[in-house]
Amino acid sequence: MIKGNRRAPAVAGIFYPSDARELYQLIELSFNEQRFGPGHLPPSEEFSRRRIYGIVSPHAGYVYSGAVAANGYYETSSMNFDRIVMIGPNHYGIGTGIATVRNGIWETPLGQVEVDSELASQIAENSDILDFDELAHSRDHCLEVQLPFLQYIKKNQFKIVPIIIIMQDKVTASELGESIANSTRNLNTLLIASSDFTHYEPNDEAHRKDNELIKAILSLDISNFYNIFERLNVSACGYGAIASIMTAAKELGATKGELLRYATSGDVMGDTNNVVGYASIIFT
Repeated sequence: MIKGNRRAPAVAGIFYPSDARELYQLIELSFNEQRFGPGHLPPSEEFSRRRIYGIVSPHAGYVYSGAVAANGYYETSSMNFDRIVMIGPNHYGIGTGIATVRNGIWETPLGQVEVDSELASQIAENSDILDFDELAHSRDHCLEVQLPFLQYIKKNQFKIVPIIIIMQDKVTASELGESIANSTRNLNTLLIASSDFTHYEPNDEAHRKDNELIKAILSLDISNFYNIFERLNVSACGYGAIASIMTAAKELGATKGELLRYATSGDVMGDTNNVVGYASIIFT
């Protein structure tokens, strides 16, 4: 919960360990995982350094999606960024439709992360739809679970602008993405869309639907993305977050997406009846 300007962890001990040493070890296991992770600890190799504008990262419990998530953080670990704009879906429907926070500290077992008040205000000024609302962020896990990975690769030397959304339509996502691009154009910023993909369908169906949606993401085609999302009835929870980051990345100069890893909870855990899909994607 948020107390004043301090947001204590809402899902430590649930989605990831509440003990700092156990959390650190689980993150390293995720990076070292051979089947679904990058198979190496960061930083990434010199030759793999490139301009990465943003990533799509899952937000399930680390035992399910941590290895998949580690791929994106491995690739960005050699980047020179000191600000992060992160967007995810509001799972509880509390607070305003599109919400950030004006200032404060977010805590995890690995330490504290400061909100970038100036950048948050700038994005809000460039947009008519972004509000300041701490309540909207108080319970949700989608952004919180990204922080320990970021803290691992950047040693807490960064600030964040957390944005959580209920409104996920194309017009809203496009406007938010453009506002983010206009506000971060001259900054060393990493953009993060936090989303899982298909929810609670058979494994083969999840692979089929998510593969089609990911193709649209990789082409940075927002219209096709929404067309496929609606036609296949894909239950990706953070589709608007993905579309917002696609828009911002493209505005900033990205020309394509690259799928680093896709897997479902069934692939990872073995139960293929009702799975959730996870993808790690970068925009370059």
